[in-house]
Amino acid sequence: MNIPMSRRLQTLAAFFWIYLILFGEALSIYLFIQLVYSRFWWAGILYGVWMLNDIEICNRGGRASEWVRNWTWWYCLRDYFPIKLVKTVDLDPSKNYLFACFPHGVLSLGAFGNFCTNATGFQKLFPGMTCHLITLGGHFLVPFFRDLALALGVCSSSQESLMHLLDSQKYQGNCASMIIGGAAEALDAHPKEYKVILSRRKGFIRVAMKTGASLVPVFSFGETDLFHPPSNPENSLLRRVQEKVRQLTGVSPMFPLGRGVFQYSYGVLPIRSPVTTVVGAPLEVKKNLEPTSEEIDAVHAEFSERLATLFETEKVKYLKYHEEAKLVVT
Repeated sequence: MNIPMSRRLQTLAAFFWIYLILFGEALSIYLFIQLVYSRFWWAGILYGVWMLNDIEICNRGGRASEWVRNWTWWYCLRDYFPIKLVKTVDLDPSKNYLFACFPHGVLSLGAFGNFCTNATGFQKLFPGMTCHLITLGGHFLVPFFRDLALALGVCSSSQESLMHLLDSQKYQGNCASMIIGGAAEALDAHPKEYKVILSRRKGFIRVAMKTGASLVPVFSFGETDLFHPPSNPENSLLRRVQEKVRQLTGVSPMFPLGRGVFQYSYGVLPIRSPVTTVVGAPLEVKKNLEPTSEEIDAVHAEFSERLATLFETEKVKYLKYHEEAKLVVT
């Protein structure tokens, strides 16, 4: 097969990414244990002590590395699909923003590619802005893996972390990118379906109101088309098992069924399908340190309406099946 080298590198980058996401933490733990029980045990002990002393960094803004965010691998990964970032309006770099991202998809590729790397030109589209992807704090307890996550600008989803990142007295131009539906939403990631969890998610509204950060609806079109996980309707045996595991671990046990490295019928590599992440217009939020339930509900309702409008307006541009694509909010 006469396949250009560029496409081979793109496939290799996708291979590296999927195995990093699926097995990176387990491999990191294994390597740390091997280090501790080797003749370099002292290095493992030193790293462990340093890690314990550094454990709160994920709640204090992290430590992003532009060198890591600019790795060539990420540009190859971008071109594999491709991944694209689109802005609808300019953002004021003197303000902080909470990016509310949808949908989660199986592995949140759009959020990773656009907000953990510089491959799609976030800094060029939004000059003066710094973006941090938000994830579960448990990931920062894994040796070695945590350091890569921190280098990519990832921070914890704890309230302490969000309040720190969006504190206007400390920072300007910060963007905290949260995948609002989380692991629960991943269970509904099926091709051509956009089912998001928002109705019962109001914590991010409270954080935005307490900090005065503007809320920005962000939607990744094509995110759910990258894999073909098995059908798991509500109350099915598979769904009940997945829900139980998610409740116990905080992680949804999804099956990323896609293509292989050398064939296209089966495997865990994502399918080559475009992912376009559209950043909508910000919803200005008045700072309120003690918002009432009614005030939170009012902002939540307005944000929900803006998200629906963004989906309906932009889907025509980025989905071939836009006529049948519906946004289902639960």
